[in-house]
Amino acid sequence: MTAAVSGRTNWRRFALAAGVPVVAAGGLLVMMSQGALAASFAVSGQDFKISADRLDGTGFSQYGGVVKDASGKQIPVSMSGIANAELTNLCQSVHVKDSPMSLTITAGTEKGQPAEATNLLIGMKDLSGDATFTNINIGQDAGTLTKGGADAKGETGSFGQQSDKILIDGLKQTAVSTTAGTFKLTGLNLKLNFGSAPKECF
Repeated sequence: MTAAVSGRTNWRRFALAAGVPVVAAGGLLVMMSQGALAASFAVSGQDFKISADRLDGTGFSQYGGVVKDASGKQIPVSMSGIANAELTNLCQSVHVKDSPMSLTITAGTEKGQPAEATNLLIGMKDLSGDATFTNINIGQDAGTLTKGGADAKGETGSFGQQSDKILIDGLKQTAVSTTAGTFKLTGLNLKLNFGSAPKECF
C-alpha cells in the first residue's frame, strides 16, 4: 500500500515540523559542531540558489550535517539525497559578492526534456515548495538511511527521514554544496549577468 504525505515544506522549520524532540535536536547540533557529520570536500562558503518548476525524485533521504570551507569553518546544513531526479525548468544562480554581477545556469526548459541527476546530494540552508512524499519514514536513524543514494546517510544515532519518492512543485532552495554521480543538463545555458541589481533564480 502506498502512503503519500503532502505539504509545503520549509527546512528551516524542519525540526519543529517533523516533531524532532528538543533533546535530539540539541544532540544533532553537538555532533555538527564536533564535525562528526562533515562533508568530504571544502566548500567556498558562498550560498547559491536553485529553483525548478518541478522536482520528481525516486529514492529520497534527509538528515542534518555540516560542510567545511577551506579554512575549516563549519557550516550546518540540511543534507538531502535523491537517487534519481528529474528537474523541469531548472535554474541555478550565484551572486558575485559585493557586486551587481551574477552567474545563472538554466537547463531542462524544453517540454518533456528535464534535467536529470543520479545520486544527487545537496547541502542546503533552506527549501520551500509544495511537496509530496511516498512511503515516508520520519525519525529513522540517519546511519541506516538507504534510499537517497550511496552517500546519502548521516551519523548513527542522529535524526533522519527517507521515502520511496519525492515530488516538489515550485522548488526554491538556498544551498552551499551539490554533488551528483551524473548530471545531465539538457538545453544548458550559462550566462554572466551585469546590471544595477544581480539577476538570480528567485
